[in-house]
Amino acid sequence: MDDAHFMRKALALAERGRGHTSPNPMVGALVVDDAGIIVGRGAHLVAGGPHAEVIALTDAGAKARGATLYCTLEPCSHTGRTGPCAPLVAAAGIRRAVIAMEDPNPIVHGGGLRHLRDRGVETIVGVEAAAAERLNAVFLTNIRQRRPHVTLKAALSVDGRLGRPGARTRLTRADADRRVQRQRAEVDALGVGSGTLLEDDPRLTARGAYRDRPLTRVVFDRRLRTPPTARLLSTLEAGPVIIVSSARGVAAAPERAAALAAAGARLLPVDSGDLRVALRALGDAGIVSLVLEGGGTLHRAALDAGVVDAVSLYITPAQLGADGVEGLGARRLAWDLLRDRRATWLGADLLVEGLV
Repeated sequence: MDDAHFMRKALALAERGRGHTSPNPMVGALVVDDAGIIVGRGAHLVAGGPHAEVIALTDAGAKARGATLYCTLEPCSHTGRTGPCAPLVAAAGIRRAVIAMEDPNPIVHGGGLRHLRDRGVETIVGVEAAAAERLNAVFLTNIRQRRPHVTLKAALSVDGRLGRPGARTRLTRADADRRVQRQRAEVDALGVGSGTLLEDDPRLTARGAYRDRPLTRVVFDRRLRTPPTARLLSTLEAGPVIIVSSARGVAAAPERAAALAAAGARLLPVDSGDLRVALRALGDAGIVSLVLEGGGTLHRAALDAGVVDAVSLYITPAQLGADGVEGLGARRLAWDLLRDRRATWLGADLLVEGLV
């Protein structure tokens, strides 16, 4: 039996849940009989819905007895929104379980594997583990770091500039814009600094890409400069707006705070100016994945704080010259500092992605 071959198929199944399972991980499962025939398939498609193992076992029915289960994540052994999976795997008569990676969640970690082993199920862990970790990088960051997984997204001119000072500068073209909207459709939240909000007045909505859950918009605004008339506050039907401010800033401007609350914003004051503290507060508010869309000050602060997990850089043919707004800076982010690097042409624009 080619375990790696079937695990790759299970990982491909797991991708069906992308953008829909938050805050849960994406999980895929296969049931394969001794002849190497797939008799059951399953993927976790939505948070609160049935887990991949349950769907695969149901699909296999009686054929699960004596078969091998391939699962991209350790089957759970606790009751959450759904019942535990490990007892169902054992009860179905699975002879062998091949698991890509253990679940790092403390309430699960190792428990599902022990349950299977105690009931005579042969378990193998670590097949295609690196691919499984890449698949669920968001979930892993959330569990291990207790904060959202942060992607830095920026559009840069070919000479490394973010835009023209004092003006909204459109750099990317249609193909790249479609990719941006697809990313927006998958994540929990988008974030901008107050300077970008004041300069660009963005709506920060997902357009042209299907999204079946609210999109949270986050403004990092220590001095509470966000106006109640900001355009994103007119799009609350798309999702909530959270303004992360300092406790001191909110206390110093009670009238502005009240006006923003009346406009529908949720104020999230934090006692520390440390961006890591702010991100943990967002994690506590249920934000699992966050794309920082701008501007340069926020991007540089996130890089300096060591909280950027991935980057999406759109390099455009435009040249803005020395008067353009300073980019990220080579000392903070260079090609050789990225892991799992890839570059994709999107029309005339080049998308560079990688893990930090």
